[in-house]
Amino acid sequence: QVQLVESGGGLVQPGGSLRLSCAASGGIFSSYTMGWYRQAPGKQRELVVVITSGGRANYADSMKGRFTVSRDNAKNTVYLQMNSLKPEDTAVYSCNAQHAYFNAITYWGQGTQVTVSS
Repeated sequence: QVQLVESGGGLVQPGGSLRLSCAASGGIFSSYTMGWYRQAPGKQRELVVVITSGGRANYADSMKGRFTVSRDNAKNTVYLQMNSLKPEDTAVYSCNAQHAYFNAITYWGQGTQVTVSS
């Protein structure tokens, strides 16, 4: 069983930056592809980015350029650096771990709220 705990969300003004973290425990972190997803009020959850254990990242087209994902396998942590934030980035951001070989094994964190507002 893998536990995921997100942190780093909060209120930020338009144009600002936030860095989200997702700390994993209870599993072999390097066995998992990690992902960030977000869900805005009244909308479906959408992919932000996934990153393989080797560091290869795949961004949703709309997220390219402002968001940067990274992972530290030694610290069992994945990060999401978000720059030039816009009000439409307001959402609950959740971390996901999907086993690289057994894709049905997947875990979710509780999510962290990001609010972009002046």
